Amino acid sequence: MYSAVAVWRRQWYARLPSRRSRLSRPVISVGNLSVGGSGKTPVVEYIARLLVESGERPAILTRGYGRRRSGEGVTVVSDGAVIRAGVYSAGDEPLMLARALPGVAIVVSASRYRAGRVAEGQLGATVHVLDDGFQHVQIERDVDLLLISEEDLSDRPLPGGRLREPLTAGAAADAALVSAGYLSAVERIARIVGITTAFQVTRALGIPRTISNTPESVVVPPQSRVFAVAAIAQPERFFSDVAAAGWDLVGSMSFRDHHYFTQSDIRRIDKAARAAAAAIILTTEKDAVRLETCDLIGLPFAAVPLIVGIEPAEPFREWLLGRLR
Repeated sequence: MYSAVAVWRRQWYARLPSRRSRLSRPVISVGNLSVGGSGKTPVVEYIARLLVESGERPAILTRGYGRRRSGEGVTVVSDGAVIRAGVYSAGDEPLMLARALPGVAIVVSASRYRAGRVAEGQLGATVHVLDDGFQHVQIERDVDLLLISEEDLSDRPLPGGRLREPLTAGAAADAALVSAGYLSAVERIARIVGITTAFQVTRALGIPRTISNTPESVVVPPQSRVFAVAAIAQPERFFSDVAAAGWDLVGSMSFRDHHYFTQSDIRRIDKAARAAAAAIILTTEKDAVRLETCDLIGLPFAAVPLIVGIEPAEPFREWLLGRLR
């Protein structure tokens, strides 16, 4: 039933294009088929950087899931020069993007169309990046990018699985961004979904940085005993990445996605990390934004950035900019 409704909804908008709203500037949508945890935010960051380097002034339009202070209005998290909102009104991912992307406007609203109008009218946006936009068919887009992986091929629509739409909906995308280790797998996965243009998404962990007002890089040698904490959609993926990076993962603790940490949580983490004799506590950049609101009681916390790439890089850049032109 869920799958049938999702198909009907997409077809309802497709039958009459006037049902979609059109922004004045081009729109690049980045989305996926599954619920949460597909790495959309690092891909959005990658594309925004590419656009800045190409002379554009991009605006990222996002829903701001997990905000504590939300409403019907538009929140400008960053105008590209100054960060204007904190985590409670911005949300963790928008604030994380605002800090990572000088020169990029970050605008949050339940109505991505209204957010786009503000970005165009007040912030000088020349192109929009629609975060988590594959199912947001109310807005016309010029480029539709779909993140997919091997796991999506065997999944089922909600509530039996994690897919928001059936796999056949993927054919509506202009290109697939595939998380896979080999080019042959990238092409195979895209072909099964029905997408002819495909690029590979690569993932790597960056250098950990302390969680403080003045973050600093911290050296964590291989085989160091680490304790991992994550409040994201798929914490197991982060824990696996930490272990694969060569650190000795001696313990972990997970919370629901977008969880706002309390002092009680910090004490629990402290107790578990001490019991595991961990030298440092590692977490994600998304979690670090929320952890900053707590007193970390001197614990050795560090955020590990997830660095993504889209390969082959230059052909992807040429393809994307060509679509915009």
